[in-house]
Amino acid sequence: MLSSALFCLVAGMPGQDPAPQAPPATETALPEVKVKGKKGLKKADPKQAYHEPTATTAAKVDAPLKDIPQTVNVVTEALLQDQGAKSMQDALRTVAGVGLSSGDGQRDQVSIRGFSAIGDQFVDGLRDDAMYFRDLSNVARVEVLKGPASVLYGRGSSGGVINRVTKKADGARHGDLELMGGSFDQKRAALDFGNTATESISYRATAALERSGGFRNQAFLEREAVTPSALFNFGKDTSLVVQFDHLRDKRTTDFGIPSLDGRPVDVPRETYYGSPDARREDFTESTMEAGYLRFDHRFSRTLELRNTIRTYDFELDRHNTMPGQVLAATRQVRLNHGDVSRQERGWFNQLELVHRASTGPVFHELLYGVELGHQRKYGRFASFTNVATVDLFNPVLKPLTLGTPSVTETVADQSTTAFYLQDLITFSDRWKALVGLRHDRYLQETELQRPAPGRLERTDAAWSPRAGLVFQPDAVQSWYLSFSRSFQPSGELTQLSANNAKIEPEQTRNLEAGLKLDLLKGRASATFSVFDLQRTGIKSSDPANSALLVPIGTQRTRGLEATFDGQVGTAWRLHGGYAYLDARLTKSTPGTKVGGVPVEGHRPSLTPLNSGNVWADWAFTPGWSAGLGVNASGDRYASASNLVRLGGYVTFDAALRFRARSWELALNAYNLTNRKYIASGHGGSDILLLPGGPLAAQVTVRIHF
Repeated sequence: MLSSALFCLVAGMPGQDPAPQAPPATETALPEVKVKGKKGLKKADPKQAYHEPTATTAAKVDAPLKDIPQTVNVVTEALLQDQGAKSMQDALRTVAGVGLSSGDGQRDQVSIRGFSAIGDQFVDGLRDDAMYFRDLSNVARVEVLKGPASVLYGRGSSGGVINRVTKKADGARHGDLELMGGSFDQKRAALDFGNTATESISYRATAALERSGGFRNQAFLEREAVTPSALFNFGKDTSLVVQFDHLRDKRTTDFGIPSLDGRPVDVPRETYYGSPDARREDFTESTMEAGYLRFDHRFSRTLELRNTIRTYDFELDRHNTMPGQVLAATRQVRLNHGDVSRQERGWFNQLELVHRASTGPVFHELLYGVELGHQRKYGRFASFTNVATVDLFNPVLKPLTLGTPSVTETVADQSTTAFYLQDLITFSDRWKALVGLRHDRYLQETELQRPAPGRLERTDAAWSPRAGLVFQPDAVQSWYLSFSRSFQPSGELTQLSANNAKIEPEQTRNLEAGLKLDLLKGRASATFSVFDLQRTGIKSSDPANSALLVPIGTQRTRGLEATFDGQVGTAWRLHGGYAYLDARLTKSTPGTKVGGVPVEGHRPSLTPLNSGNVWADWAFTPGWSAGLGVNASGDRYASASNLVRLGGYVTFDAALRFRARSWELALNAYNLTNRKYIASGHGGSDILLLPGGPLAAQVTVRIHF
């Protein structure tokens, strides 16, 4: 199939056969909607939709989701606004199969289908793996592609990838001012404005300013974000988008509460184990500045060229005090302290050619791509042990005693060279396929500066395939079957070290089958999928030498997911999902232990067997609407030791909104029953558990101008 793609490139070039016809399309006439009974209710506004019929993340072309033989979840801007989302964690908790992690109190981090996605963040299709908290002020939607995605995105992506599609200049008029306030001294303002400057130039800018507290003792958040962009149209076939992003984020570095006897300690959820002066000694401050440039040129209706480049400059200054050792006999906890400094600079460039061609009755949409990238990462890590000892159930915080730290200092260079080929094939109205292949050459060089000078180097080369078949017996149903594979090199998130430099990349493969339904004349959709996801070569500490990492075996997730989103009638909008994840460490090297116990047969951290969420929005009278949400999770384990169980929970959220032509007013309430629960954890520790928030309220005013 891939070899025929090369023939298609030649067949569709000027001077060859006539230009191909577009693939047959199934036309669906939308009937006239007549509103009866409740006067004033209107047809669905696309800007308020929970359903997005197309996405770019899965194929890097704007393709209907029903044609993609893989699960793709889209969190729209309307859903983010209606739920009052303020962070990526808020956005991703609405996606079935996603588990939350505390991210060391410094970054967005989740797991997808039981596998950590710490390095699988992307923005507009380009890698964004720096460790920081992202802002939603410039996010148009969040797309989550489930399963290995190395075929388009390179290293990583065992459980999937998360791609933020940003707000950019687009030739349209934008004007929104958002003011938000709420419990725990929350204060935030956001702005989105844009228009055309000339016939060929348009602009847009988003910004946010936040000064908030939090339900945890000593919690604070300071944030500023600015993202201007411009669009230049050089005729109807050529365009250039330029965007700059600045984000500063400073907050308390919070590792949560410890555990005892296999459960989180029973303390008030605001209890903080750290410095008595967290604003000075336990804070994380990060700054991200990034530039984006995309050039598009259409040679003809069958051939398009685009080049996209992203550069970034990232700095992190992190200080944290956290539980280090629980002393069960005396019911105390020893605290450790750490200081982390990171400076990163990097760039990624993607040159892609989209070619549409026909071979007889078969239509091809081909993507040819080359990606180059380089990152330089400096890191300094200082750790202090036993800086204070406090009561486990009533910690009276005391000044820290910092002795001589253990210090590691490194500089790492990481380079990517890759090429990829993809073919989205339409055989007929009923049969479609998606096939692709990518080759990566990934070079890492690490200079060890402290504690002992040295140099490490490693080069990994890997092929990443994907293949899927889609059967569409009618305009509603899309049945699919797919296979995909990815690779995860050692040290790729930070740097090579002596304990991982000789270990081969971990490998992940996914088998998936499913059904996608295009419902209610395209205003809603449902997806059902079953999958077998397996990752081999997982690393852990050598039982005989804790300073050495070794491959310990295999992790497997077998599961199913079901999702629904869209407009039902004229009054209801729904979004929901359910995930069943039977995740296990199925094989391990004999003697391998985590937390002192063998791990074979254990469940991975922070992965419930059952989880789900539902959000329903009801426009009950002109201008007025109400929302109700349910979030549920089964039991999880804090780490792969399975020694500490995090209980399941169900929480309820609600909203009440009034929309006028030029303004909106919204009241959101969270955890209506004031349920006490653990929201997330570290993932690699049994004593770093982050409580969920209590009953809270938030008021938002949006002014359209």
